[in-house]
Formats: sequence, structure tokens, C-alpha cells
Amino acid sequence: MPAPEAVLVLNSGSSSIKFGLFDIAAADPVLLCKGLLDEHEAQPRLVARSPSGATLFEKQRTGSDQDSRHLFADVLAFIADHFREHRLRAVGHRVVHGGPDYSGPVELTEAVEARLEDLTPLAPLHQPRCLAPFRIIKAMQPTLTQIACFDTAFHHGFAPPASRFAIPRRYEERGIRRYGFHGLSFEYVAGRLAEIAPEFVARRTVIAHLGNGASLCALRDGRSIDTTMGLTPLDGLVMGTRCGTIDPGVLLYLQQHEKMPVDDVQRLLYHESGLLGVSGISSDMRALLASGEAAARDAIDLFSFRAAQQIAMMATTLGGLDGLVFTGGIGEHAGEIRSAIGERLAWLGLRIDSAANGEARTRIDDADSAVAAFVIPTNEELTIARHCAEMLRAREPIA
Repeated sequence: MPAPEAVLVLNSGSSSIKFGLFDIAAADPVLLCKGLLDEHEAQPRLVARSPSGATLFEKQRTGSDQDSRHLFADVLAFIADHFREHRLRAVGHRVVHGGPDYSGPVELTEAVEARLEDLTPLAPLHQPRCLAPFRIIKAMQPTLTQIACFDTAFHHGFAPPASRFAIPRRYEERGIRRYGFHGLSFEYVAGRLAEIAPEFVARRTVIAHLGNGASLCALRDGRSIDTTMGLTPLDGLVMGTRCGTIDPGVLLYLQQHEKMPVDDVQRLLYHESGLLGVSGISSDMRALLASGEAAARDAIDLFSFRAAQQIAMMATTLGGLDGLVFTGGIGEHAGEIRSAIGERLAWLGLRIDSAANGEARTRIDDADSAVAAFVIPTNEELTIARHCAEMLRAREPIA
């Protein structure tokens, strides 16, 4: 009897990589373990846990032995040792930007990797981090299938005017358009919403992915028809260290009058702005909510104000609002933020039930609310595993 097959999913962030190992024998992938490759600490570490959260493996790199290649070698060795009854069939990667070419998952080859590398200027904070594991794993196991799943793919079908910038058309013809991101999260949450409240599939819904990165998706019939991020993951909502929507004249001023080099402007917008820039304290919403500093409250207020403002903008695209879904680290865990956004949207008929919100129940709207409100945890890793399993099944049956 052939060994059951598994897919390793890598979800790369700016300083850490979440991973999950999934059994793909069943119709829907089953999580075998999850973990974190944390390269941010002085001593990079690997932690692997069971689906229930029990620690299965932990290792910390010290001294000169901190190369990220060793961390990936540790992951592959851990899988081979603890899940030896499974055959690792593929590695699935979250890749932030797929550009105009990729509307769905694709096998990562050197040619595909080179095309994705060309998109780095559109996602300088994310694209290199997403592609680095592909190269490392290819060097270790060159015959192992690797698959890219794109954050832009879920938005790939939306069209003008939502996709268009008001700049000369020749630039649009070169691919300068609004792409949108967080698509793997939005895809998962849209699917869960269809299971939890199927009547909302055809209704006017906004999903709010609120975290260190944050964006909104206007959803109808399970499809994205508008979103707040654009050509890059910099636009839209206030984020942990990213500014979100900003007057382009500010950038011209910084360059022309402050004589700020382009690299410094990029660092300012991606790494020094957002919650961190406004508060001067932290990019972490948990720290700001716990702080008594006025600047922390200023950052929280701006975050909530912008989120409500742009939810109303998505409602304009939809022609109204029937449902609002909170997801992401802040969206799932910060009841105070959900409440603040709900208060700003009371004019739309949204009423948040304080008890349900405090407990982060799945449904948090009040009985007299004209807009349904949900809290749905996201699962980008499972979405990637599903895409990988579908691709592999299309080639040959999975053992």
C-alpha cells in the first residue's frame, strides 16, 4: 500500500515563516502539524506544534549557525523523522504578487521564479521573502515539486473602473493597475461564510482583513469586485508599519523639498509609518490597546477611522452593505477595534452586540442591526494546501 502523501505549506512574513504540514489523501487536506520559523530573534528558532498546540519539536540556532538554509533543513528533517509514514509530495508557497500573468496556482520553476522576481518593485517588503524558500528547498531537494499560490489571484477578475488608476492609459497597458492582495485569506473566509451563512453568498459583503497588513474586499457571489490595496500592498488601510492611502503630493514634497532619497522614502512608507509612525510606540495593536499614552490612542483612532471610511467606500462599489466580516489578527482578537468600527458605521445600520463581540462569537451583530457582522478566523495555509492538492490530483491520483 503506497504511503499517504503530504504537502508542506510555507507562509512567509517579513521576519518569520508560518508553516503547516497537511495530509492530502482526504477530499479536504488535514493538518498534521503547524509551526513557525522565526528569523527575527537574535537566535533564530524553529517551533513545530500539533494541531492542538502541543509542542512537537523546538530548535534554536546559535552563533555562526544561523543561516536560514539550516532552518529549512531542520523543517525537512523534522518532517522526515516525525511523519516518516507520509511521503512529502510538494511544497506550497504563499507568493504575494502574481502580476498580470498568474490568476491561479502554478508550479514554481526557475523560469516562473525569474518572472516573479521581476515583480519585486511592486512588493519589495514581501516578494523576496516569498521566493527565498523556493531557492533554498530547490538546492536541497531539486526533484521536489514546489507550487506558488498568489495573494493577487482572488482579485484577478475585477475590472475597470475598480482596477484602474487615473493616469495615462499607456501605463495601464504596461501593467500599472490595481491588483489587490490578501487574496488567500479572502478566499478562505468567503468559503467559510458560505458554509456558516449561505444566504450571504449573493449579498453585499465586505471582508475586513485587519492585522499588521490590512485590507478590505468587496464580495458578491463569492467573487472580489473591489479591494483597498492597489498596485502594491502599500495602499488602503492604516497598517502596522505601512501608511496606507496617502496624498501623492506628500511623496513629491519629501523628495523635492526634504531631499529624501527614494530608498529612504520607501523605508519610511513600508517600515516607519502606520501604527508605529503615528504612535511612536509600537506597530502591535495589542501594545497600543494596553498603553495609556495619548499617541497610542491617536494611532488606534486613525486605524478605526480609516477602516470605517473605506468599508463605506466598498459599500459604494457594492451598492449597499448587507454583511461585514472581521478576520486577521486584529479583526479576530481586538473587540475594541471591532466596536469602534461598528460605532462609526452606525449610520449604515450596523449595530454590534457588546456581549457577542466581547466573546468574539461568530455572529456579533445586534438583533436590530441592518447589517450582519461576523468574526471568522482566516486560514491561508489551508487554502494553499487545497490548491496544491487540486494541482497534484490533476496530474495523478493522490495516494
